[in-house]
Amino acid sequence: MNKSRRIYLTVCAAYMLMLCGACIKNDIPYPKIQANIINMEARGQTQGASIDSAARTVKLYFPEETDLYHVNIESVTLTEGAHFVPDTVVTELNLSSPVTLTVELYQQYEWTISAVQNIERYFTIAGQIGATLIDAPGRRVVVSVSEHADLAALTVESMKLGPRGCTTIPDMTGKTVNFTSPVDVEIISHGHSEIWTIYVETTASTVNTVKADAWTQVAFVYGEAQGERKNGIEYRLQGDTQWTRVPDEWVTSDGGSFYARILHLTPGTTYEARAFSDSEYGQALTFTTGAAIQVPNSALDQWWLNGKVWCPWEEGGTPYWDTGNKGATTLGSSNSFPTEDTSTGSGWAAQLETRFVGIGSIGKLAAGNLFVGSYVRTEGTNGVLSFGRPFTERPTKLRGYMKYKTAPVSSASKDFDYMKGRPDTCIIWCALIDQDEPFEIRTNPNNRQLFDSNGSYVVAYGNFQSGEDIPGYIPFEINLDYTSTSRVPKFILITASASKYGDYFTGGAGATLWLDNLELLYDY
Repeated sequence: MNKSRRIYLTVCAAYMLMLCGACIKNDIPYPKIQANIINMEARGQTQGASIDSAARTVKLYFPEETDLYHVNIESVTLTEGAHFVPDTVVTELNLSSPVTLTVELYQQYEWTISAVQNIERYFTIAGQIGATLIDAPGRRVVVSVSEHADLAALTVESMKLGPRGCTTIPDMTGKTVNFTSPVDVEIISHGHSEIWTIYVETTASTVNTVKADAWTQVAFVYGEAQGERKNGIEYRLQGDTQWTRVPDEWVTSDGGSFYARILHLTPGTTYEARAFSDSEYGQALTFTTGAAIQVPNSALDQWWLNGKVWCPWEEGGTPYWDTGNKGATTLGSSNSFPTEDTSTGSGWAAQLETRFVGIGSIGKLAAGNLFVGSYVRTEGTNGVLSFGRPFTERPTKLRGYMKYKTAPVSSASKDFDYMKGRPDTCIIWCALIDQDEPFEIRTNPNNRQLFDSNGSYVVAYGNFQSGEDIPGYIPFEINLDYTSTSRVPKFILITASASKYGDYFTGGAGATLWLDNLELLYDY
């Protein structure tokens, strides 16, 4: 081949490569990793931020005197590599209403930041009947008085409609006011002004049985009357002729509004209740108590070994409890398993042990745990769990037996590095929630979602913790604190872990929690 032909072929080959290169398109997609706000801290907040990475929301909690128009943000932690759009440092937010921030990591995600500020508000008038209705979003106050009251000369006994330190114009406390028509007041706080309107209505009823919230062995009955009178609640079995007056120590009063917590009732039984005020009586309401249900395998006696995975239910049975064993056994053996070391000397109990699972330095801390729900899947070395089983009753306590061996915290995530060397802490907690599905737990820091005991979905919550050795079984009781007497739960969550911060892969290898014979109680 002559030299000129070689040159020609070389040029043609180069040209063809250029044509082919021009046709090459970069079809490799960007990775889809949600850009999360992992932590946010603000000056003056009363507790840690509540972060929901599924809904992409952050709630910050403040005392009532905080100026929400100028909230100082002291630190923000984002998913590694993520940034705000526009790319800036967030140092101050106006949280008088929710704020939307955009976080970017390959794709953009909108997050909503809001403030939770519980402001104590009250307004009372001498001789009013029942509780005052305070509509904060609508800036309305509604008070009821007897139809015989003189609306032109009513005495205001107490008044506070804004945050601590606000100015009220006019301040009507202790004054006689004409309420024949609505009265406006101005509330000034942090340089911002709001107009509230006060309405006074008349009613022919001087005593009213408002509602009855029936649990299983407890009922809450609400009434309203004039606050200066002797007010209370009576109850009886349906069909009985004799009424039983609720003891004074079971009655809580707030002016003309009051309620009784009736104890020691019989499950699955129908009762009647009514409010009284001096010698007058409200209408009788009927209510039926619930059932005293126990969760399956509450004695923790049922286990079976599925390969390397210990399962807390009978082989072939219906799972109710689960553990993190499916994740732990990807690199090791089950760290939650049955033991014959029980509180009664017979049967089985649960032994939950925190271990470093892996080979050499490659691996992760796996906290020994047990929970009502199911282990959904493993994502890399992270778990996705479904917390909760359907449940509509309202227990008052969770009782059981436990012992614990702590260990120095040996592994910790970046946020908990300060805990290394300190004694590990176990936790047992119970919650009732009213969201429409079980609560999904995700431990992956990139889309972490953990249970928030202050979440809007919580109907009741309580926990027991110990950071000290408890060498022999002891009884424990967890009181369930309810957010409302009328909210009906949809799911029950019971969780135990040998390491309180195991969700953050923080704990002490060797920390061990033994758990046995759990029981739901329904009385006080």
